[in-house]
Amino acid sequence: MKLRIITAILAILIFFPIVFIGNWPFQIIMYVIATIGLVELLHMRKTTSYPIPTILTIFLLWGLLYQGESIFFSKRLELIMFFVLLLLAYTVLVKNKFTFEDAGFLLLSSIYVGLGFYYFMETRAVESGLVYIFYAILIILATDTGAYFFGRAIGKHKLWPQISPNKTIEGAVGGIAVACIVAIVYQIFYPVHESLVVVIIVTVLASIFGQIGDLVESAIKRHYDVKDSGKILPGHGGILDRFDSWLFVFPLLHFIQFIS
Repeated sequence: MKLRIITAILAILIFFPIVFIGNWPFQIIMYVIATIGLVELLHMRKTTSYPIPTILTIFLLWGLLYQGESIFFSKRLELIMFFVLLLLAYTVLVKNKFTFEDAGFLLLSSIYVGLGFYYFMETRAVESGLVYIFYAILIILATDTGAYFFGRAIGKHKLWPQISPNKTIEGAVGGIAVACIVAIVYQIFYPVHESLVVVIIVTVLASIFGQIGDLVESAIKRHYDVKDSGKILPGHGGILDRFDSWLFVFPLLHFIQFIS
């Protein structure tokens, strides 16, 4: 527990000042964190034993993260399609030692990680970006905290025992409730929308999606029989262990145009 607390304090002291600063320091740290998260995911399936596809996947991730005005979605789509062709060509070059399934895993991994971090960076770039960022982070933290304490206090019905045996339906609902309370208080001091009703509805959705993001990462780890995505954060695991909910919540807030 002490190790978890020390790691959390150090991470806050390093990470959040960079988020406040923004600009290129923020973008660099996002590229680094996203790359580490992607490599963690590739390690789970042991696809890092293929150096050329791994390097190509990292380049694809960087292309998806790039926020220059000259790159629009259509060109991102072209980038993905070109990457697919390269990976499929590589399966032939190595006589199918690197398989079609391996290529699909690399493609989905880069999109999964890239999507979340791209929209986190997009959130920082919009007007009042910091207000939205801390709204989302507080919702995620409130959901996790509420789910933990409600689950321990009254949790009886398992949410998804095959994937995460400790999570309960009561905990999930409690997490949503605590997230809504936190959102209402946050709205009073730092309004994120003119309508409180909209804020509550969005908070419920964000809380649900945050929990789905957590379960998705748990499902991946269980499938590949690993306890943590990595070891870079002592007491916490890896980057994906800490950012799994973020990878779902930030894209959601943009997709429903709560942030635009």
